[in-house]
Amino acid sequence: MTHDPTPSPARRQTGPAVRKRVLVVNAFFDEYRRTGGSPHRVPRAMGPVFLAGAFSNLCDVRIHSEQYSGALRDAALLGWPDMLVLTGLTTSFDRMLHLTAYARTLNPKVVVVAGGPPVRALPRRSRRFFDYACDGDIEQLQAIAREVFGPAYVATEMVPRFDLFDCGGITGYVESSRYCNFHCSFCALTAEGRKYRTYDLDYVRHQVEAVGNKHVVFIDNNFYGNNRRYFLDRVEMLGQFHRAGRIRGWSALVTEDFFHKPENLALCAESGCFALFSGVESFDSEILSSYNKRQNTLLPQVDIIRRCLEAGIYFSYGIMLDPNTRRLADLRREIEFILDTPEISFPSFFTLPIPLLGTPYFKECLEGELFLPSIRLHDLDGVTVCTRPLDPIEEVVRFARDLPNLRGYRLRAMGHAASFLRRYRKRLKPFQLVAAMVSVALICTESFASSPGRPSPRQRRRTYLGTTEHLNPLYEPMIGVASRYQDHFRPTMVTDAGGNLSDDIAEDYTAIGVGPPDSSPTAPV
Repeated sequence: MTHDPTPSPARRQTGPAVRKRVLVVNAFFDEYRRTGGSPHRVPRAMGPVFLAGAFSNLCDVRIHSEQYSGALRDAALLGWPDMLVLTGLTTSFDRMLHLTAYARTLNPKVVVVAGGPPVRALPRRSRRFFDYACDGDIEQLQAIAREVFGPAYVATEMVPRFDLFDCGGITGYVESSRYCNFHCSFCALTAEGRKYRTYDLDYVRHQVEAVGNKHVVFIDNNFYGNNRRYFLDRVEMLGQFHRAGRIRGWSALVTEDFFHKPENLALCAESGCFALFSGVESFDSEILSSYNKRQNTLLPQVDIIRRCLEAGIYFSYGIMLDPNTRRLADLRREIEFILDTPEISFPSFFTLPIPLLGTPYFKECLEGELFLPSIRLHDLDGVTVCTRPLDPIEEVVRFARDLPNLRGYRLRAMGHAASFLRRYRKRLKPFQLVAAMVSVALICTESFASSPGRPSPRQRRRTYLGTTEHLNPLYEPMIGVASRYQDHFRPTMVTDAGGNLSDDIAEDYTAIGVGPPDSSPTAPV
């Protein structure tokens, strides 16, 4: 049955201290169109765990990660909360609209709070759909809880709710800093323009203790940062935990300036570091400079990777192949260079560049009229061709189709893996060598390795071209929604049929700019 409720404006609820129900969801569109979740993907989205800490014990809080557990299809759960809190990646904006439509149809009084990269990228558009469109840090969710529910429902100290986290397995997640002190042209953090921040060390220690005897993965955008004393203090703390047997080891993301001090590798290895991820993006220094990633051009990247591996730390990275600025022959040479260099680990992923809203790269694509017609926000997934390439588009689409699973290179990829194992079998621990093989499996089997037993449902054959690509099946409503919410299932367009900036995002990008024109004064998430 289709409901047609009138949504109530967000307002403080007064009266006796009755329990309030809060549902926090990480909205997610899978780039391979899977809807069953990716339980083995690393890292996991931890936004719901941290956001849930805003509420006191007078609130019943539940969390759901669509990245991990799959699409939220439980109508009873969607109709349950007094407050729905949504976060996710920039491309998840439309999915947040879907969940809002379901929740408001099932419970007209629900208060919807949305934040994270989607809202920061589209602050004006967001205000049309959510009761609270939030563009800042997670702690400000406390102000919203105070306004909607009252002060008794706000936690006195906002700490992650690891007790709500499905922590099966050997991995736990911790955050010790926010944002990044570099400004790569394709990065959403550059568009947001926020300064790098560190947490109090005791707060980090409490998180590590809460995770327990697991492998700790830091979800920081830049674990190394620009505060060396703080870096050294964290490494020393982690070493103490590791030597005492309280954690199995740890991993983190670092920028390439970390490797400019050789002693950093030794310090990390001694403290139990298992792996480091760093954004290599390309082995071409000119390409790196064009991305404003000059920190990657100061030392030979092959040498950096080799030194990391020889120190007993697995090196993980991704490669971005841009057919807008490079010929396909050049991109294939880069792939072949990696395949022919067994002293480096295999990439964790290959991707096309993503012109995320508000980034300098997005601006370049607009100014250069590179966007194809009828591109949707949902298409900016790193798999779909959305911009005009140098080579014939038919050839580039075939390249994009083959890139996720390295079609045509699989045997060479397995040969690289075998050579890598022989080279580092005495330098790396068995579990690190397994991780190296998983990276190859993730590429060569496309999506299966991160979601074994969860194949994609039968769906139309993908075109890998944004102008003709089919919508994700999640755009089909799973229940009848109120008529006023049916437009929540219309995809947000980046460009119109003529390839110009669409009306959907023009209100936030009326002029070609590096970031959204303003931000909401409302308490952000």
